[in-house]
Amino acid sequence: MPSAKDFDAVTVDAMGTVVELSDPVPRLQDALERHGEQHDSNPVRDAFAAEVAYYLPRAHEGRDEASLAALRAACAGVFLDALGAELDAGEFAPDFAGALRFRALDGAEQSLARLRAAGLALACVSNWDLSLAAYLEDAGLAHHFDAVVSSAEAGAPKPDEAVFRLALERLGVPPERALHVGDGDGDRQGAATAGLAFEPTPLATLPERLQI
Repeated sequence: MPSAKDFDAVTVDAMGTVVELSDPVPRLQDALERHGEQHDSNPVRDAFAAEVAYYLPRAHEGRDEASLAALRAACAGVFLDALGAELDAGEFAPDFAGALRFRALDGAEQSLARLRAAGLALACVSNWDLSLAAYLEDAGLAHHFDAVVSSAEAGAPKPDEAVFRLALERLGVPPERALHVGDGDGDRQGAATAGLAFEPTPLATLPERLQI
């Protein structure tokens, strides 16, 4: 069983580890109505699922303001095409992005606070575009982290070790003194490749597992 004394830092994934997506469908319906389109919830939900499938392997492409705008326009286009809505993707993109809101998972903030109080440095390490820090701020979690590192900054998504290496560099902690927490194979494999220990979600139970 791992112990907090074995580590100087904990890195955590974002989606499914510290945050979850608040249902975007009602906000997407409202956004579509503002553009003169009315759609039932089920087709909107299916179109959003198509957009998610498109975005996930491309999240790291949103590395600066220009490339993020291009990625968001492309994602909005996938959503609109799947829905059969004849709107300009570039014009709809800000409304689409604005419909995405994330909230802290139950117990996540309390767990992060306990880890910090135990003297552990914290970083969020996620397959995400440049907007990761802003979404963590909106979710009320950003102040818990000493570093926030997205795959867009690192130039490659997990399980590539680059995002872990960049986070550890910013924390000033060697990999053998760090633990990563995540909910997917990319987290487990990437942590192992980078030399970090690994613990699965939920984050809420991590302090107990580390005997804090």
